[in-house]
Amino acid sequence: MPHREPTIRSRELGDGLRQAMKKAGLTGKQAAQRLDVSPSMVSMLLSGKRGASEVDIAAFLGACQVKGPERERLLALCREQDTPGWFQQHGSRLPQQLMTLIDHENKAIAISDFQPMVVPGLLQTAEYARALIREAGNVPPGEIDDRVAARLGRQSLFSRERPARFTYYLHEFALRLPVGGREVMAEQLEHLLRMSRRSYLTLRVVPAARGGHAGVAGPFILMEFAEFKPVAYLEGETACLFLERPEEIAAYQHILRVLAQTALGEGQSMKLIAALATGLAADREDHDERP
Repeated sequence: MPHREPTIRSRELGDGLRQAMKKAGLTGKQAAQRLDVSPSMVSMLLSGKRGASEVDIAAFLGACQVKGPERERLLALCREQDTPGWFQQHGSRLPQQLMTLIDHENKAIAISDFQPMVVPGLLQTAEYARALIREAGNVPPGEIDDRVAARLGRQSLFSRERPARFTYYLHEFALRLPVGGREVMAEQLEHLLRMSRRSYLTLRVVPAARGGHAGVAGPFILMEFAEFKPVAYLEGETACLFLERPEEIAAYQHILRVLAQTALGEGQSMKLIAALATGLAADREDHDERP
């Protein structure tokens, strides 16, 4: 089959095949020998750049002894591998789509994020994340720590030798929403100030005084890559959506351009965040001094 531009589904399929091969203790060459194909074909399957029939994938999974739900998941991805975009539903447990998001974040060379009501996940402190998840009331108490750990684990992106370029737009409402109370919120704002000093990260605030803005449709993340086309990620309470059609990506790129014209500059944004942090600290001191 000819090489083609990989889709989110074909990349997910390739990653699943790679994990299956790893669990079976096989190298690419050994897998190719078992399947009686060339190592280069196995390599292209793992990269998502080469299509494969359901029979080919079933044979690969048989060689790796993959059974049960994981086999059915990968065969379903095979059947839909040429379909752009991806809608995933999940329940209250740690969702599968988080792994897809993490994989794309790790491969991205640029990540742009707009959040109208809460601090972006990659910029959250542990206590802010815990309070946000707890106060939402939709996650069982026994699963909160796992959700927090997963969110903090994603922040290892900032420790890479060559970090991606991060651009964040936060609405002022996200800075004023008192998640977890004064102390938690003050610590979160101070963390934003520290993160804003990193050379690869841009943080700008969309002021409430501006009224309506380009991001009124809701939060989103736009990820750009060196080897394949951009992907937009939208998340809801019980489902998420990965978008990659050119017209969809163009729409979110346009929103980012308009937000860049609407938001405060970096310096003004930091002044606003610092003022809010100082105000919370003062309120906390006044509260502590009351008899």
